[in-house]
Amino acid sequence: MKLRAMAERVRVARWMPPGHVRTPAYLRGRVGEVERRLGTFPNPEQAAYGLPAEPRELVRVRFRAADIWGAEAERPDDLIEAEIYGHWLEPVAHQD
Repeated sequence: MKLRAMAERVRVARWMPPGHVRTPAYLRGRVGEVERRLGTFPNPEQAAYGLPAEPRELVRVRFRAADIWGAEAERPDDLIEAEIYGHWLEPVAHQD
């Protein structure tokens, strides 16, 4: 997936594949904002199994605690940043 711009809103895919993945389960399905692009790296999900690792864009995404934990967030305005590979991200319209 090719992201368009900084501050773009993205949703983390809800996939729950078996095996080795680097995307935290608690972020799956959540909406965040692109903080920055970090470059292209071999896909660790393939490399973990000794497979040829396709190059994937790595993106730092920023989430508000309230958007992750809802009313249970102790400090709703705290920020959580996670580095997530681009194939896990999809653009979100601003009204979502």
